[in-house]
Amino acid sequence: MIAVAKARTKFVMSGFRKLPMLPTHVLRAPRLVRYVARMKLLLIAMSVGLALAACGSAGTGSGTESSPSSGLGFNLVISEKDKTAAMKVGQTLEVVLHAPPGMSSWTPPKSSNEAILVPVVNPAATAARGVTLAAFKALASGEVQITSNDSPMCSPGHACPQFIAVYTVTVTVTP
Repeated sequence: MIAVAKARTKFVMSGFRKLPMLPTHVLRAPRLVRYVARMKLLLIAMSVGLALAACGSAGTGSGTESSPSSGLGFNLVISEKDKTAAMKVGQTLEVVLHAPPGMSSWTPPKSSNEAILVPVVNPAATAARGVTLAAFKALASGEVQITSNDSPMCSPGHACPQFIAVYTVTVTVTP
């Protein structure tokens, strides 16, 4: 019987310096190309960081403030995210409600006291599907609630959840 010994190769890494994890075509390139590759990586990392920071600074839609005029002759525009609003006597208010997915359109918004906040004809009342529009004018000072309801869309012959969503915004009218 003949025994064959396999040759072993021993690599010594002590003379090499550790290089960063870059593709091999970049490592073989001249120094300027490696510098440009590192700058590209740095710019990409900074762009991603900036994009994430910008997304995080967006509002959460807490609904504590209403938006200014929409440019259609209204002094104030509120949506389903708003909980309170303030306006002066003589100003007009537009209510824009968007139905969530799986829900029907909101019922027409109603004022709790039409002596303070009276509904008016909205000249831009051609709304898209799932959007409910209403307009009001402040006649006197006081506090009034605007309410609307929404319910789930149900197919005929299928079980339907029995709940409604109630939207209420408190409007304070000052002289």
